[in-house]
Amino acid sequence: MLKADLHTHSFFSDGTSSPEEVAYGAWKTGVKLFALSDHDTTDGVLRAKAECEKRGLDWVPAVEISTREHDHLHFLGYNIDLTNQAFQQFLKQNRENRILRIKKIIKQIAGSGVDLTEEDVFSLAGNTVSRAHVADALKKKKIVPSRQEGFRRFLIPGQVGYVPSLGVTVVEAIREIKKAGGLAVMAHPGLVQEVWNFPVWKEAGLDGLEVFYPSHSYTLKQELLKIARKYDLFATGGSDYHGPNAGRITSVGMNIPQPYSDRLLRKLLNK
Repeated sequence: MLKADLHTHSFFSDGTSSPEEVAYGAWKTGVKLFALSDHDTTDGVLRAKAECEKRGLDWVPAVEISTREHDHLHFLGYNIDLTNQAFQQFLKQNRENRILRIKKIIKQIAGSGVDLTEEDVFSLAGNTVSRAHVADALKKKKIVPSRQEGFRRFLIPGQVGYVPSLGVTVVEAIREIKKAGGLAVMAHPGLVQEVWNFPVWKEAGLDGLEVFYPSHSYTLKQELLKIARKYDLFATGGSDYHGPNAGRITSVGMNIPQPYSDRLLRKLLNK
């Protein structure tokens, strides 16, 4: 059984901890394989790498890319070339699209009579701005008691602050990861079962599925493993850890049983 965490976030995107703190926390809980996978930025990866090397922890470079086809339809890129300038430009464009979305969200919320400014939100974002920062700003101004309540009251479909994602398509996300030398893995597939399209995604170059995820039931994991076998995808695992005070999962690491862990190590570390 391998304890790994290939899906974590720092304050470079919508996490609340530094890259070093996330990597150290993973090591403390017995994680053996780690990745920092911030949204649309790799700026924290080398800081996480340094902490991993200090602790003797295996690591892989990673990023998470959102798509416009669903708010939770995201793809993780592993072993990407961090120096690939075309890929970095792609991520930069994604971040700029996020800024446009967040500005629209703030305008709509403020237009409804809520005291919220761009400064309130963007001052909280380290690199990649997201709806989480809008929710945090609402919390800081005591308009809502938590990040989750900020989403519920203002940011989900049907609420005044909802604006559809301006991200790329799934095929674009997969292909950009592949062009940067990476492996493309679907994040938290259980959150988006209504839009699964594995034949198309496999044809685009999909390599893996995040099977071992906190909210995935035993039955769902078995279904995902069956899909992985059908489409020759390797299974990964990650907590989607965002740090303390994020109101999400508070522990780092997922157990990945053999033989899935063996294939994972071969794919990511050539072990």
